[in-house]
Amino acid sequence: MQPRRALTWIAILYFAEGLPFGIAYDLWPVYFRRHGVSLREIGLMSLLFMPWTLKMLWAPLVDRYGARQHWISAALLVLGGTTLAVMPLDAAHPSWLMWSVLLLFTTASATQDIAVDAYAVDVITPESRGPINGMRVSAARVAFVLAGGVALVLSKFTGWKPLWALLGVTFFVLAAVAFTSPRVVLDAAKRRNPIGPVLRWALRWEMVPVLLFVPLFKLGDSTLGRMVKPFWVDRGYTDAEIGLVSMTGGVALTVVGALAGGWFVKRYGIFRALLWLGIAQSAVNLGYVAVATLPLPREAIYVASLLESFGQGLGTAAFVSFLTNLCDKEHAATQYALLSALFALTRDVAGAFTGFGVERLGYAVYFGFTVLIAVPGLLLLPLIKPRVREQQAAAVSG
Repeated sequence: MQPRRALTWIAILYFAEGLPFGIAYDLWPVYFRRHGVSLREIGLMSLLFMPWTLKMLWAPLVDRYGARQHWISAALLVLGGTTLAVMPLDAAHPSWLMWSVLLLFTTASATQDIAVDAYAVDVITPESRGPINGMRVSAARVAFVLAGGVALVLSKFTGWKPLWALLGVTFFVLAAVAFTSPRVVLDAAKRRNPIGPVLRWALRWEMVPVLLFVPLFKLGDSTLGRMVKPFWVDRGYTDAEIGLVSMTGGVALTVVGALAGGWFVKRYGIFRALLWLGIAQSAVNLGYVAVATLPLPREAIYVASLLESFGQGLGTAAFVSFLTNLCDKEHAATQYALLSALFALTRDVAGAFTGFGVERLGYAVYFGFTVLIAVPGLLLLPLIKPRVREQQAAAVSG
């Protein structure tokens, strides 16, 4: 596939992948907080993200059966249906039916992630790794703008039910578009038994540092992000400010960070990107520490938000470049699902306790804690360096 065509389809598919995660991660906390749901319950909603942790259990099915597009389009249809199903349910008093619909939503999104991530590994070449991974992050973040910032602002004019209807129809349109994406021919013989080769790939001593590093690298970033939106709400900022600055402006800076991170990977290689961009994504959390601690002007939170988003983009571009560097095409769905599930495990389990952390420590101390818990992942970098495929990293840094 021509590089420009590959980038176009990566942009489309990662937009489709980012939209449901943006709804769950950015829109749901504000939606339920506005309806009076407690911080503790919002924190516990992180458990609804468990399908992203458990997706490796059904990822072998994606490797074994059908084209990637079959799975992507089917998942998008389910996402559309569950989004519409939220409309008649009471957000102020979430029932088990509400939680079930939301869980089905996140399960469909996780399944789509498996297939889209595998498709990215299918089309990546060593030379295109940096640009494609920058585009992956950027397209997903553009979807976050629509799912979070733009949707939140739009809700002030339309109300919540019409907004859910619009998002549901968007998923149906994306399902049709995704089905037309170019197929990549894979070795049928190697696809017949995806589990055995993946176990041999993962259960080696040299993979132990990798399996520790993956869930830790973005832990500080993700635990901060879970409580950022409630912090804005509790500090008295309006939905328009949250939508325009924290979500829309933040996503724009994340896109810039991701593209800069993709350039850094191409220029300097994956390992140095993990080191320097990993430090950057942790250091920017100090902005929220300052805002929560010091008597700064009201607009100071805007700067903290934009810096945090830029750091997210830098770190994520390096991280996804490392993950795709580890995967083989024929088993990409299972391998990438395993690695991303490890990341999701710490994000979701730790995220479930973020509300308790803020209630016990206060926002200022909690935000400082998110900086400290990023350190163990950085300390593991010397141990994972041998696992970076140096010939590919060299080609990328060209």
